[in-house]
Amino acid sequence: MDRTNHEDTTRPAPQPRKVLKPRRVALLASAAGLSLVVAMGGGHYFSHEFPALTSSASAAEVAAPNNMPAGFGDLVAKVKPAVISVKVKIDEDGQNSPLIRNDNSDDGMAPFQQFERQFGFRDGQGMMQVPQRHQVITGEGSGFFISSDGYAVTNNHVVDHAKSVQVTTDDGTVYTAKVVGTDPKTDLALIKVDSKKDFPFVKFADQPARVGDWVVAVGNPFGLGGTVTAGIVSARGRDIGSGPYDDYVQIDAPINKGNSGGPAFDTNGNVIGINTAIYSPSGGSVGIGFDIPAATAKLVINQLKDNGSVTRGWLGVQVQPVTADIADSMGLKQARGALVDSPQDGSPAAKAGIVAGDVITAVNGNEVKDSRSLARTISLMAPGSNVKLDVVHDGSAKTIDLKLAEMPGDHQRVAQNDSAGREHGRPYLGLQLAPASEVDGRGDKGVVVTGIDPNGPAADRGLRTGDVILDVGGRAVSNRNDVRQALTDANDHGRKTVLMRVKTADAAAHFVAVPIAKG
Repeated sequence: MDRTNHEDTTRPAPQPRKVLKPRRVALLASAAGLSLVVAMGGGHYFSHEFPALTSSASAAEVAAPNNMPAGFGDLVAKVKPAVISVKVKIDEDGQNSPLIRNDNSDDGMAPFQQFERQFGFRDGQGMMQVPQRHQVITGEGSGFFISSDGYAVTNNHVVDHAKSVQVTTDDGTVYTAKVVGTDPKTDLALIKVDSKKDFPFVKFADQPARVGDWVVAVGNPFGLGGTVTAGIVSARGRDIGSGPYDDYVQIDAPINKGNSGGPAFDTNGNVIGINTAIYSPSGGSVGIGFDIPAATAKLVINQLKDNGSVTRGWLGVQVQPVTADIADSMGLKQARGALVDSPQDGSPAAKAGIVAGDVITAVNGNEVKDSRSLARTISLMAPGSNVKLDVVHDGSAKTIDLKLAEMPGDHQRVAQNDSAGREHGRPYLGLQLAPASEVDGRGDKGVVVTGIDPNGPAADRGLRTGDVILDVGGRAVSNRNDVRQALTDANDHGRKTVLMRVKTADAAAHFVAVPIAKG
């Protein structure tokens, strides 16, 4: 009998494997009762050379080289005393709290906003319970000392809007801390504990972690404190859409709520990153965490310590990535570099002769992969730095020398202090606005969009950062209050939308009908 033509009925038919698709990127912080999350990881350059994958090298030799560490006990004993738990109190309007959202949908949220939703209270049915107005909210995160005199690093989103900050050391001692400075763009913060005691501290790594290196995370997940996890560096240069300077180290060491601001160590005990976010379908660790690289943290923290704020180099160009189609149309060999949409008036780029259509391919000899790469590179340079740009202009390569200016401070000041944010019962567009006269290169009429809620009605109608709003409801506007009044008038007349005249970056003005939402 020919058995090859018959099925083996003793085995069940294979079933399709169920795959969980990650839906959200979460900040590692939480509010009262939900701990802030800390992401930690690290890398180590092993001196051992692994056997080549040939027939003479057994699988056992490759999997377990002789100098593989048996454990991380010595490392943990060395670094754990420098890791702290950070507890904050926030006295905020419940509707405006940075830790609480008043909706139940994740669709369309920016990655960090998706995680912020997790920081609210939930009842037995999983519904969001929004705190009452002016309720004191508590949250917990992690951090680590970087000097013996009490300076410590954590995430900006851990201490943002904090009324008070307390830290708990590994021996259980509680200290009061103050916020020295924060940098929302990189989500870093520097805090200080005033005490005559010398604190144990750790240092940032001098070299970036390599993919595959070991990492050890120590932090305060779910408020438990002093928790250690281990894994490897999974990837570098990750962009998760959280900000203009994304350059995260991805690790698989388990990190959870309460680990935000905690360190990721290499096997030498140096900090290779600060845990900031996770990618997860459930809000818990699935082995995909993101750390701010040590190189970025060192530059930012040094400025916060010296000045209490961060100043960045400013080139003054609006750029976009070079796609394959653009590269082909411009005769470029590769789809690399940053295509200049327009230089800003009076900017270093404009003064140096950079024009729309130029492609910036390198900064000081270092390749520019895309527009985001250019933004990161320039942001890490100090104002006044001399830079050499490789540029493709009208099909020809040339080099341009220029000096960076300081990034205009109006953008950050207005974003913090002149925000047309959500207020209970008032019309809401989801915009942060600045008078055009106070923003370099934007003219003297209208208000400039300096920030936008990607989940708000204005973003849904295509408004972008940098747009200039000239009229709202047929009325010229020059500041935030003008916009508010126009929205209120439209709302009082029963209108569900408001007509806005908007000038985009290419100087073209057009009308946009934006729905009026309620805060």
